[in-house]
Amino acid sequence: MDELTKYRLISYLQKRKLVGESYIMPFNFNNFIKDELPTSLKNLEDVVRVCTMCELYTVRKNPVFGEGNINAKLMFIGEGPGANEDEQGRPFVGRSGKMLNDMITNVLKLSREDIYIANIVKCRPPLNRVPTKNEAYTCRQYLFKQIDIINPYIIVTLGATAYKYLTDSEDVQISKIRGKIINFNNRLLIPTFHPSYLLRSQSQKVYALEDLKLVKGELEKL
Repeated sequence: MDELTKYRLISYLQKRKLVGESYIMPFNFNNFIKDELPTSLKNLEDVVRVCTMCELYTVRKNPVFGEGNINAKLMFIGEGPGANEDEQGRPFVGRSGKMLNDMITNVLKLSREDIYIANIVKCRPPLNRVPTKNEAYTCRQYLFKQIDIINPYIIVTLGATAYKYLTDSEDVQISKIRGKIINFNNRLLIPTFHPSYLLRSQSQKVYALEDLKLVKGELEKL
């Protein structure tokens, strides 16, 4: 059985489980997915493109796998695709993306091509709502595998939702954790505000700039 056929079967079984069916030998789908996922980004993206593990696949136009330098030392992780991302199949391409690009260029003195960008969920939630716990925990197995393959030195989470679901945290207040250096699976994790929030709250941009200066300093130590 080839990889895509296997994951279509897993997706079908997961959907039946979600409507109440059970199996003689139950197992944890999320752990199974993580352990069995391909070890190359290209093959992993092929799996994501046919994924039906949660209901978001029914409303997406294009899954947004992620993009950037596959050997990046710095990885940005957002919440999920918006309307522009869903149309183009690329992360952070709307107004938030322009702000993120400007921050990368002006503060980090890097280009977008130097880093890797991904999201907690690969498909756009309807009306840009926050992903549910089931959606996030099902989809983040793909993100964990991306992190394993890319092996970044620093991860920057954008907004409270990305931090919450990446780290299994509850009651996250991004204003209280932003700018802190956190050990995450032997990597440095630095939370900051989501660009979409900064577009609405211009006064907070100064803090995001401080956070990225912290990131820049840590990268310079390499």
